[in-house]
Amino acid sequence: MYSATTRDIRVTVRPTYLPEQSAPADSHYVWAYQVRIENIGTQQVRVRSRYWRITDGLGRVQEVKGPGVVGEQPFIPPGAAYEYVSGTPLATPSGIMVGSYQVETDDGERFQVAVPAFSLDSPHQPICLH
Repeated sequence: MYSATTRDIRVTVRPTYLPEQSAPADSHYVWAYQVRIENIGTQQVRVRSRYWRITDGLGRVQEVKGPGVVGEQPFIPPGAAYEYVSGTPLATPSGIMVGSYQVETDDGERFQVAVPAFSLDSPHQPICLH
């Protein structure tokens, strides 16, 4: 599990390798990632947009930008959380993702919330300690 907090918005990510959707012989590896966006502050926020930077095991980068998350722009009141699950395929057995959300307060202030970098590891990649 990976977690980061920006201005009272805590983002926690839990990636999971999906062997039933992967085909290693065809260089196709799939992960799901569960995201929890928790408002530990005193002001309601709305998730306006997302940004992802996905890097595979060969260093190839894909960037994903768009409105909201999983087709929604959820409001998150103080003390509440919003959770969703999404996924990503890679052509390599490992990679890394990092990103951010743009959120907006009730008074119209927008700011970036960091999504912590998280590792995408499959059992088809030998572990290498650096």
